[in-house]
Amino acid sequence: MHTELQILILAAITVACLHTAMGPDHYLPFIALSKSRGWKFSKTLLWTIACGCGHVWSSVLLGLGGAALGWSLTKVTFLENVRGGIAGWALLAFGLVYGLWGLWRAYQNKPHKHFDMYEDGNIYVYEHKHGAAVQAAERHKVTPWVMFIIFVLGPCEPMIPLLFYPAAKNSLYGMLLLILVYTVFTLATMVTMVVLGYFGLAFVKADKWERYMHAMGGLTLFVCGAGMVFLGW
Repeated sequence: MHTELQILILAAITVACLHTAMGPDHYLPFIALSKSRGWKFSKTLLWTIACGCGHVWSSVLLGLGGAALGWSLTKVTFLENVRGGIAGWALLAFGLVYGLWGLWRAYQNKPHKHFDMYEDGNIYVYEHKHGAAVQAAERHKVTPWVMFIIFVLGPCEPMIPLLFYPAAKNSLYGMLLLILVYTVFTLATMVTMVVLGYFGLAFVKADKWERYMHAMGGLTLFVCGAGMVFLGW
């Protein structure tokens, strides 16, 4: 389990950082709210961390569903010697399906939430497609608590298979470690991007990559699963 856990930790770090950095809605709203409301730096960080925790913990709840499936494998006696292989195949399959879904979603240019600051100094959230104009009636004013609710209701789906594997191996330590790693790197990436923006420093223009966020997450899980199944990682 030691080698597999190292691979899963690397996958958790990659997914957490990609999912956060490639989604401007994970940090731009806090920068905009801070500027428009004259927040102190400490208050900006507080709301960033609070919303980040809500986002991560809702993701963990999804992951626990996958963990429950994996743990159920430990109760089936005749699967004792192959449950690790099944978990690896599950990770590979989920990554493949999730990645293809992400590519299809990017190709279809489905509407997704977007935050922006308007002339009145307020922050608004709305659904839009890349390149499409937004009507004033389609946007809704954002407050810090509304932002928190949006983050709680927008979990990161790749947490499901990441916790499935250690659960199938009956490793509570592995599950808790992955949750900790995913939490730390998600919050660290959010805070880093917000700090850079707060002080007016240039950071990666992730807008054009945002539509491929799900595809990249799926690719990461697929590579992880393929390595465990075919390369003996």
